[in-house]
Amino acid sequence: MASVTSVSSIDETTSSPAGHRQLMVEYLHGWIMTVDHKRIGILYILSALLFLVVAGLEAAVMRWQLAVPNNNLVSPSTFNRLFTMHGTTMVFFVGMPILFGFGNYLIPLMIGARDMAFPRLNAFSFWISFFGGLLLYFSVVGGDGLYGAGSAPDVGWFAYAPLTSRLFSPGHSTDYWTLGVLLSGIGSVGTALNIICTTLCMRCRGMKLMRMPLLVWLYLITCFLVLVAVSPLTAAQIMLCLDRYLGAHFFDTQAGGSAVMWMHFFWIFGHPEVYILVLPAFAFANEIIPVFSRKVIFGYPAMVLATIAIGFISLSVWAHHMFTVGLGPGPNSFFTLATMVIAVPTGIKIFNWLATIWGGRVRYTVAMMFSVGFLFNFLIAGLTGIVLSVSPFDWQLGNSYFVVAHFHFVLVGSILFMIFAAFFYWYPKMSGRLLSERLGKWQFWLFLFGFHMTFDLMHIPGVLGMPRRIYTYEADRGWGGWNMLVSIGTVFQMIAVAIFVWNLIASLRYGERAGPDPWDSWTLEWSTASPPPSYNFAEEPVVHSRRPLWDIKHPDDPDTDYEM
Repeated sequence: MASVTSVSSIDETTSSPAGHRQLMVEYLHGWIMTVDHKRIGILYILSALLFLVVAGLEAAVMRWQLAVPNNNLVSPSTFNRLFTMHGTTMVFFVGMPILFGFGNYLIPLMIGARDMAFPRLNAFSFWISFFGGLLLYFSVVGGDGLYGAGSAPDVGWFAYAPLTSRLFSPGHSTDYWTLGVLLSGIGSVGTALNIICTTLCMRCRGMKLMRMPLLVWLYLITCFLVLVAVSPLTAAQIMLCLDRYLGAHFFDTQAGGSAVMWMHFFWIFGHPEVYILVLPAFAFANEIIPVFSRKVIFGYPAMVLATIAIGFISLSVWAHHMFTVGLGPGPNSFFTLATMVIAVPTGIKIFNWLATIWGGRVRYTVAMMFSVGFLFNFLIAGLTGIVLSVSPFDWQLGNSYFVVAHFHFVLVGSILFMIFAAFFYWYPKMSGRLLSERLGKWQFWLFLFGFHMTFDLMHIPGVLGMPRRIYTYEADRGWGGWNMLVSIGTVFQMIAVAIFVWNLIASLRYGERAGPDPWDSWTLEWSTASPPPSYNFAEEPVVHSRRPLWDIKHPDDPDTDYEM
């Protein structure tokens, strides 16, 4: 009778409005206080999606400002603020968090661990990064102080001196930018350190380094890059704070400082940052393409060595962003050579992916469609990057919309395409339900068309001399028609992203149940339930090859020479 009474009292509690509120509070408290790597990974992803929507709207406003000559949709100062907030948000609060989110979720599962090496540091890293994003956007209301009207920073996402000086940027908006990026860097370093320690120290029995999934390898190199590249940016942010508040003159050219020094500090971070963002995209391709090609990855050792080479070389190419500064023939020659050399290991990866697809039994799911789109887009991005590596070409195109088009071919055409592919591939593992393939195909074709309409055509006004960072232009320049087409392309992209968001929300409740392994994969994350239990694995897995789950399911598979 006592048990019946207790059950009925629980039912009454949960059925009342107060009981529902209590359950909701407990549920939210569990997410806020969690140290589970899977929940923290999802929090990273959700925060990045929130900022992605905001940054996408900022980009849309800028594109419609540029759609026609002499447009007055927004003022010059508002355009500069949109430009600054869009770039900063996409790099620091969309790109890095969403990639760290997938890494947080997947790496312990892939290496047979129960959690990250430092769970509390993991939670701290997320919340400090998220707070940095909130601090950046608080500048909109607090940029002129709590008693002012407020203003977002308008110094560009690279914040070149002397735009960041107190003379050119009074108020506190630049300070919010500085502190927001600084906190993001602290969180990124904490997460990178955690992933490195987890990968090197917590692999399950039998998982040697050369048996790790390539995703884990690429995240390992990415995190070493984060430790090396984010530190100079953090130092530059501290020096900027000293300049603005304590009378230092690191970047004040009128007092013996150097504006070019800021450029060096920023791009020592800024160009490796491109690879910090794109290597996880490569990691997703390394897992998705073999599964849907029904073949093992071609040249596993070559992929590992190419990734290590990219990590080293990417630290020596930063000044090709500074060809127009006038560094001189010696530095220009060195950075031209380094930029060309990094295309070699990158090209090895493209050929390995194509060799994996060649002769395979390809299944064109939405994840595979986005992966094939990524291969084509990244090839174009690489070719335009080689063009920009030649200093005489870069002298003409370096501050034009040609560079903006190239940059977005990397960030959107490569990274975002593979992020979409990763969602369609691993969403069933995270939620237990499949995303709608029908909605996914609508999203793919709309986004592919809109992306190429925008960024293919954006190269043309760049070649015709349209400079970047301008808010309008005269009608006689010949750029108006091209800019209108570029802006129309953003509409298709926005519709595709709206379909994607709806797919995520609707599939969470109505999607087809996935089961533990809907793709017939072979890595360890598919050996546990979908979504995984809090402890990941009831027993520690034991690994004997690079495809542990596949070998269990297909013991008679003749393809056994993949571990050469």
